[in-house]
Amino acid sequence: MKLLMVSAVLLVFSVTIVAQPKPWVVPAEYKTKKNPVAKSDASNKAGMALYTKNCASCHGKTGLGDGVKARALKTFPGDFSKADFQNQSDGEHFFKTRAGNGEMPKYEGKLSDDDIWNIVNFMRTFKK
Repeated sequence: MKLLMVSAVLLVFSVTIVAQPKPWVVPAEYKTKKNPVAKSDASNKAGMALYTKNCASCHGKTGLGDGVKARALKTFPGDFSKADFQNQSDGEHFFKTRAGNGEMPKYEGKLSDDDIWNIVNFMRTFKK
């Protein structure tokens, strides 16, 4: 009986470890990478269309992490209005969107770099 109990505890512990997302490791060159797409109404409009199509289902229409698919995720998709998100560089957001991590899909090869930069510009509009 003790062996069964210990096995159950170890199984729960191992599943918990697997469910933890890998930390975002952003290479140094992306932390200082400048956004080549100027912030403008045109960029925000393009970014909004791309965000709505590719991101809002998890991150929510206003970036609060409350999209319709968010409840099914093992990890909270993040609140883009908060300082911890807004204080990251554009290059960090570009890298994370392009490379993906855990449940966050990678968009490299699915969206152009300019499309990703437009999304980054649009996500800046969520700042409170």
